[in-house]
Amino acid sequence: MANVTIYTATWCAFCHAAKDYFDKQGVKYTDKDVEHDADAFRESVEKSGQRGIPVIDIDGQIIVGFDRPRIDAALKA
Repeated sequence: MANVTIYTATWCAFCHAAKDYFDKQGVKYTDKDVEHDADAFRESVEKSGQRGIPVIDIDGQIIVGFDRPRIDAALKA
């Protein structure tokens, strides 16, 4: 199973959609709240090179936004 980390905020609709998708697919993930955790925010920016969320790290492959085709491909890799 892939090692998945998602960087989110409570107000982010696409973050909720991504987490719901992972839940429905049975994918376990670590949720890091960039809204309340400054270290998580810095880590997200370092990985993605930008400030947008969600940032999804699947075994080192960084996906910005809720891009289901890229997520599915990364999970299969």
